[in-house]
Amino acid sequence: MSDTVSYSTQGNIGLIKVNNPPVNALCQSVRAGLKESVESLLGDDSVEAIVLICEGRTFIAGADITEFAKGMGEPGLVPVIDTMETAAKPIVAAIHGTALGGGLEVALGCHYRIALPTALVGLPEVNLGLLPGAGGTQRLPRLVGAEAALELVVGGGHVPAARAKALGIIDDIVEGDLLEAGIAYAKKLIADGKGPRAIRDITPESVDPAIFDKYEQSIARKQRGFLAPFHIIKCLRAAFELPFDEGMAREQELFNELMASSESKSQQHIFFAEREVAKVPGLPKDTVKRDIKTAAIIGAGTMGGGIAMNFANAGIPVKLLELKQEFLDKGLATIRGNYENTAKKGRITQDDVETRMALIDPTTSYDDIKDVDIVIEAVFENMDVKKEVFKTLDATCKQGAILATNTSTLNVDEIASVTERPQDVIGMHFFSPANVMRLLENVRGEKTADDVIATVMTLSKRIGKIGALVGVCDGFVGNRMLHARTRESAFLVEEGASPEQIDKVLFDYGFPMGPFTMADMAGLDVGYKVREERRKAGKTEKRDTVWIDKIVELGRHGQKTNAGIYKYEDGRTPIPDPVVKELIAQCAKDAGIEQRQISDREILERCLYPMINEGALILEEGIAARPLDIDIIWINGYGFPAYKGGPMFWADQIGLKNIYDAYKKYAQQFGEHYWQPAPLLEKLVKEGKGFYDL
Repeated sequence: MSDTVSYSTQGNIGLIKVNNPPVNALCQSVRAGLKESVESLLGDDSVEAIVLICEGRTFIAGADITEFAKGMGEPGLVPVIDTMETAAKPIVAAIHGTALGGGLEVALGCHYRIALPTALVGLPEVNLGLLPGAGGTQRLPRLVGAEAALELVVGGGHVPAARAKALGIIDDIVEGDLLEAGIAYAKKLIADGKGPRAIRDITPESVDPAIFDKYEQSIARKQRGFLAPFHIIKCLRAAFELPFDEGMAREQELFNELMASSESKSQQHIFFAEREVAKVPGLPKDTVKRDIKTAAIIGAGTMGGGIAMNFANAGIPVKLLELKQEFLDKGLATIRGNYENTAKKGRITQDDVETRMALIDPTTSYDDIKDVDIVIEAVFENMDVKKEVFKTLDATCKQGAILATNTSTLNVDEIASVTERPQDVIGMHFFSPANVMRLLENVRGEKTADDVIATVMTLSKRIGKIGALVGVCDGFVGNRMLHARTRESAFLVEEGASPEQIDKVLFDYGFPMGPFTMADMAGLDVGYKVREERRKAGKTEKRDTVWIDKIVELGRHGQKTNAGIYKYEDGRTPIPDPVVKELIAQCAKDAGIEQRQISDREILERCLYPMINEGALILEEGIAARPLDIDIIWINGYGFPAYKGGPMFWADQIGLKNIYDAYKKYAQQFGEHYWQPAPLLEKLVKEGKGFYDL
């Protein structure tokens, strides 16, 4: 008998129990145990029906993903499910927690399915760049139809028990003790004379093949670059067009293609990295976290309001401070509008809107926030302004309160220096819109206490964010690397590439938009102010490009003024503007630069390779502890395509030597100031290693 699966009998009912904590993943011993248990109970003449149930907090929550890299041992999941589905005695799956991926496929291989009201089911393989490979794409459509199958399998979401029952995935929702309910259900099947009921024997409904083409068109832009969604559509189409066994063969063929693809390897890398990023190297595991029961946000603007929403969404009371009542009222109105829009889309109820609004307590007085557990400053990105706020917080807030700044570029240590408690100060760089973007760059100051770091990293998850810990430097990780790309993009335009050519190259690579479309959307005045701050701080560039600043000085701030690098006539579609083209040409002439034709390859190399080099410097300096921290930041905060695995993972895949050689080539062309390979990059190339060998 397997050490993870056991079987027994209770009267005329056979019981199979899976016990493979924490999530009862379908490792080799579970698969073997299931097959052995089913076969043994089928051979027991006293057994008339079988119940499959799991110990612990969940039903089978999916495959053992660690097996993907080392190879799946026998038996595979397909023959295990075949053994169950073709059994001569009815098998009931009793579901609690989650039945996901291979777990749901096992349940679909059973003849009947019951679940607790809190159970969730789904086929989320698409998130790993895969498709359900054990019959999920062939059995589920036979139960739910084409439209629902497309939504569930391509979308990869979790389906609550009530909806699963309405769709026909679950036969009954039961209350109370699940084992007792499962046995009772099995006994009723026997009493009613109901035997096995294989999904494979269901004839799929007749569908118009155009439904698959239309769905593919509807997701084409959002899913561009990904293989799995489109392979899934092919499998679902096969469920309606081919006999079951041929559909299974098609599923296996396309599953194997995905398993071998770089896209799936990249998405699996991100899956593990997102779980690893919360673990801080060197932070003692027994660090006691501070209790966060209340919060306050300083500033009710777009960012401050969005941050407040995160706390309200998590059920944490939050005070929203703005010194002027009119700004406070405007901020609250924006928050309510955001919630109302979400309710209109059916994602939350009107009661949810009111509950969350009630958790946000507006105030114009610092005295009202003196007892909160954490304060997050979200005021204008100006060092002097932030220092004044922190002086006030230091004088106002209780001892032990965490004082956080939402700065995106400024020095956290300098901000902390104006307080008497730098150990309580940390950076929490939210990304805009803060109530939507998942990334949170948590910035460890020189004197930030371990318990503050541990608390904020845990709090990140609590408020629905992926927290990545970084060190103090100009721009931290994300913006520092972005600056390298922005710099080269501006140089390329000055040298002869058009903004639209550069945007297209990076869009085609996989970014949601190019750097200049993004700059117009964010507001060119934002970057202008940052550059002004840098100049005031004496941080000047060896080669200065002025063409973007001159655009701003013409009053063209981007989409919000209907003109920036592009012009905007109706809506947000960027249109190349001859005025900007002439301005760029004049700036190049004034700088003594002769413009030329620039290839797409040069654009891609000069935009991405400096990011990689900057990432190497960031690792060398200890600003990021691991390459995975950088990858998670760029995937979740800057639109780096997930199917490429993040900049550092991608660099390893294309070969660091290629990047190093390109650096040497561009150093000869443009000089070494911006094209000096990082010592770490040079070292890894000499050793024949990659960033993930560190």
